[in-house]
Formats: sequence, C-alpha cells, structure tokens
Amino acid sequence: MASRLIIRPREYHDSVRLMRVSEALRHEEGVTEAIAMMATPNNRKILATSGLLTPQASAANPDDLIIAIVADTEALAEQALEAATRLLAQKPQNAQGTLQPRSLDAAVTMQPQANLACISVPGTYAYREAKRALELGLNVFLFSDNVSLEDERSLKELAAAKNRLLMGPDCGTALINGAGIGFANAVARGRVGIVAASGTGTQEISSLLDWLGLGVSQAIGTGGRDLKQEIGGLSMLQGLHILAQDSNTDVIVVTSKPPSPTVAKKILATCATLPKPVIINFIGQGATGSEGNLTFTRTLAETALAAAQAMGASTPLPALDTATQDGFLQNSLQGRKPEQRYLRGLYAGGTLCYEALFLLKDVVNGVYSNLEHGAYALTDPFTSKEHTVIDLGEDAYTEGRAHPMIDPLLRNQRILHEAQDPQVALLLIDLVLGYGAHANPAALLAETIAQARALADAQGRNLPVIVTICGTRADPQDYALQAATLEKADILVARNNAEAVTLAGRYLRMLHD
Repeated sequence: MASRLIIRPREYHDSVRLMRVSEALRHEEGVTEAIAMMATPNNRKILATSGLLTPQASAANPDDLIIAIVADTEALAEQALEAATRLLAQKPQNAQGTLQPRSLDAAVTMQPQANLACISVPGTYAYREAKRALELGLNVFLFSDNVSLEDERSLKELAAAKNRLLMGPDCGTALINGAGIGFANAVARGRVGIVAASGTGTQEISSLLDWLGLGVSQAIGTGGRDLKQEIGGLSMLQGLHILAQDSNTDVIVVTSKPPSPTVAKKILATCATLPKPVIINFIGQGATGSEGNLTFTRTLAETALAAAQAMGASTPLPALDTATQDGFLQNSLQGRKPEQRYLRGLYAGGTLCYEALFLLKDVVNGVYSNLEHGAYALTDPFTSKEHTVIDLGEDAYTEGRAHPMIDPLLRNQRILHEAQDPQVALLLIDLVLGYGAHANPAALLAETIAQARALADAQGRNLPVIVTICGTRADPQDYALQAATLEKADILVARNNAEAVTLAGRYLRMLHD
C-alpha cells in the first residue's frame, strides 16, 4: 500500500464539492481511500483517526486544501492525485454557460420577484450575507452554522423589524408552499403546519405524517438555537403567528431540541392563545396529555400520530411486528461475549440523537454524548466511552466539511472504529433520506457494516445493528430500495426513531438482567 498527501495553500473549495471529488477519487484504479478537505482543526483530527495525518498536514492552516490518497502502489496514488487536480480545475456544471450573479444585490436585480434567499456560506461570512438579504426585503433560509449567538439575535431582531422571517442560522429543513429547502423529504401537501427548532425532527414528523396519509401545509424551520435563552424563540413566535393565520393549516405542530425553560414557557403561553389545535414536542420534556388546545407528546412518532388524530385520522403508524423484534433480540444474544455491554449510537440527525439520548436514560444510568453537559459530556467527541450517543452533525464534525447526511465518510470511519472496541454490544444508526441527502446512503452503510462485522468476527464477537430510516416512499433514494439493501445485509430496519431506540433499550435490559 502507498499513501500520498499534498497541501495546496490558501485554496478554498466548498465542502460539498470536496465530498464529490473524494467520492470520484475512490473510484480511481487501485484507490482504497481518498480524502479532499480543508485543513480545519477538526478535519485534521479526522485525518489522524484515518492514520493519514503528517507533520506537514498537522501544521496546515484552515484555508489550506489537503488531498490524501491511499492506493495499491505509488504509481496509482500519483495517478489519483493527478485526477484530483483535474477534478478541482473543472467548473461546476451549473456555472457552465449560465450568467451567475456574484452578489445578493445582483441576484435581486436579475429576479426582482424573489422574496426568499437561501444562504449557505462559511459561518464567517453568513452574518453579512443574511443581514444584506434582510435589508433587501427578503425572507432568509440560513443553512450556515458557526454563527455567534449575538449575531443570530441581531439578525432575528432585524427580521422582525422588517416583517420578514429568518429561518436559521443552522436551519437544516423547511417546506415552504410545497418546496423543500435544505434537507427535506418528498412529503404530500396537507393541512398540518410545523414550526420547528429542529431539522431532523421536522423530517421525522413530516415523513411519518406522509406515511399516515396526511401532509404538510408549511414547515418553518427556526434554527436549532432559537429556543435558547439568548435568542428567546423569536423565529418560532413569528412562525406560530404565520401558521395561525394560514387558511391552509388546521393543526399546528411545535417541536424543538431541549429548550430553555423560560423560553418554552413563553412559547406555550402563545400556543395556548391560538385558535387551532397545537401539538407540542419539546425533546427531553416528559409531559404528555392535553390541556385546552394543547397536546403534549414525548416522541416524534407520538407527535405525528397526535397531529393525525387531531385531523380526525385513525391510521396506525407502520411498525415492526413482535416476532421480528423478538427474533432480532434472540439472534443478537448469540455469539455475544460477556464484555459486550455498551451501545454506540451514531447519528446524522441532531434531533434524532437527542431523542435517543433521552429515551435511553429510562434504561441505563447514564449515556455519554457530545450533546450532554456535566458528568456525561464527552471530553473528546472523537472517542466514545461506555454507552455513547453522538450527533455527527454538530459543528465539531462539520466545520469545513459536508454534513454527514451528504457525506457519510466520517460516520463510516467511526463505525469501523467502534467495531474494534470489544465492549460494543450494539450499533444504533439513523439513515435520513430526501432532497439534499446522499443519493444511495444504504449501499455505503451496508458495505461499511460488512467491514465492521469482519473486524468483530476476527475477535469472535457479533455486531448487531439497528437502523432507523427517516423518509417517505416518494423520496428520490427510493425508501423500499434503501430498506431492502440494509435488510439484505442483516441489518434491522426500524420504522421510526423511537421504535429503534425502544428496541435497543430492550436489548440493553436483557444484557443486564
């Protein structure tokens, strides 16, 4: 085997483009690994985990480009590096022969009827671009992360003053007038409106509504930090008023990652005044039941079901049958060694990860996570400890690289790393389909699980895996094909995240009984 690494100083490329270049290089003759990425501190940690970090790469600057190749021979490695140079020199296809505006002002001049700007630039520049968009009278979908809380508050106050909506920063999902923005699923139009400080929470609820035969009028994302004390729920309050006045919305769903108690109280007070049923799902809050026009749910699946019931629908959620679940549990116990005691949850979806974290607390005493604070906070997000559930979409993993829903490389590396830990008893993984996500994530995941099981088998261990798929039958990846690919690889496919986590909890109880 031969490895080569080159550094191209001060050469910036978008993380999605670098992901596509990396994928193309992996198909070059004799190449077993290829990574093209900006030399951010966290990306250098990824190289170190892969065993590819050199002293020169360790000293590289964040605006330097790193290309690393592992191939069968020196000649093939050099050939792959030449291919990388050609690929990076190509103009993006959508820029060929098309006049592209180079600023927001130019774009508005070219399309004066536009009223929404979608912004996805490095966080350093996101505030400036979003502020200018608002000044031009545009609503804003701000996908960019790594924006300070102070800047977020400033942008949202400006949006309110301009009577415009700022969705974000770090807003992953929206469905506006039937158009998916960011990561979104092919969901039927309907009469359930969603306002969410949660990207994959929106995707899970909207997809399950689609499975229930219902649909979504609007899904307004706020950015995951909107319900923090520093922000005060400014975008969510705007979204609630928009849905309350929308004649195409009959039921409103509110969901969020764990909110500030003070802000949550403010949101609930507003919801109680609305003239429509409101389903509330604050991840980590244990409240259930109804109070006036409010219905409280504990899981995302319960939220979709409650919204359906408020619409008068009685269709049950799709679910694994009892025989399938029991069979999985019994088969998983076979070949297990006594030291295999711990679960590792590797999530691309932040809200799905939060939900798993809180549901598992009913089963085990503590779960380590990069989403936790205090005693169970991971000191090193690249190293698991005992029971661990990780959100791989957090800033530490996505600075300078594509989100794991787009580029699964980092998670696949982590799966192989976890498989070598003799204490790992079960892997819990999400697979998020829809627009913007990887074209065929199940194929790559199944291949990685096969490699991981080979590592475990070499040590005489089994490695059971539960995957929850978030998506609809109409998603471009083909839900049925994705599920069949995983099942063929002997991976259990759950129908929603709560079902997957509950089954994982049953297995952990069996290990400790």
